[in-house]
Amino acid sequence: MFSMTRTDLEAAARLVHAAMAPTPQYSWPLLNAETGCETWVKHENHGPTGAFKVRGGITFIDWLKRTHPECKGICTATRGNHGQSQARAATAAGMRALVYVPRGNSTEKNAAMQAFGAELVEFGDDFDEAREEAFRVAAAEDLFIVPPFHPELVRGVATYAFELFSEVPDLDVVYVPIGCGSGICGTILARDALGLTTEVVGVVSNQAQTAKLSVEAGRLIETNSARTFADGMAVRVPVQEAFDIYSTGAARIIAVSDDEIAEAMRAYYRTTHNLSEGAGAAPLAGLMQERAIMAGKKAGVILCGGNVDTAWFQTVLAGGTPTV
Repeated sequence: MFSMTRTDLEAAARLVHAAMAPTPQYSWPLLNAETGCETWVKHENHGPTGAFKVRGGITFIDWLKRTHPECKGICTATRGNHGQSQARAATAAGMRALVYVPRGNSTEKNAAMQAFGAELVEFGDDFDEAREEAFRVAAAEDLFIVPPFHPELVRGVATYAFELFSEVPDLDVVYVPIGCGSGICGTILARDALGLTTEVVGVVSNQAQTAKLSVEAGRLIETNSARTFADGMAVRVPVQEAFDIYSTGAARIIAVSDDEIAEAMRAYYRTTHNLSEGAGAAPLAGLMQERAIMAGKKAGVILCGGNVDTAWFQTVLAGGTPTV
């Protein structure tokens, strides 16, 4: 298990900020009234790809160029935001970016990845099947595989938590969504590096509970499916390296329903006029679920992305919940 120091965070932030501006964190009065506590939103939806993953792409490709200068291209799997991040950074470095997504993936995220230079291939019925194929093809075509979790990805992702904790160091709790785990692990590592006592609470979909079940069992637990419209959390197979960090560093992991996520998306739009995708709204859904125990406290929520397909958002604004 790896760790980070304040010096590590500062170095990563310099690298990330050379390629993108820091994102803001705001406390919105109407949202505070909705949650019943002082709530600080970390607006990763304001980044250059509309999601937090862009940070990991910056640090990973920088590391890859320095340590593997012969590398001509990368291969990875994604539901969208990781793929945008890697395509953006890899093509800027003159590398090929081969990206695998499952069949039926978000059409608008697919288009965004291609706009950033990705060669997009649909394979499999879910993320984990696409991931397995990406690993196979990377080996066959001599491309560097970008896994869903890697220290160099986490190093970049941790910079959003560094920004948040630097601006609001006295948060009682921060709610973070969990897919493969880079976001929550980066938050835990940044908190520990800064010597803070903030609780980190992981939020999963109740349709994709692999991280929660694994922590409760004390070992990795795969699930048979992960059918949630919060596609950034639709993961069946946990990652050992991430589990090693969040199983001990998170205060707890809670599950929210797709209906709760849809209501959190409406709350964001109603109180802040910000778009959030399903995974981006999950932390707010978690806070709203724990509204009673958070009364009068100071909470952070990571709005990790705003890349929701138009049709799904129309369904949400109409009071519904998208189905997959």
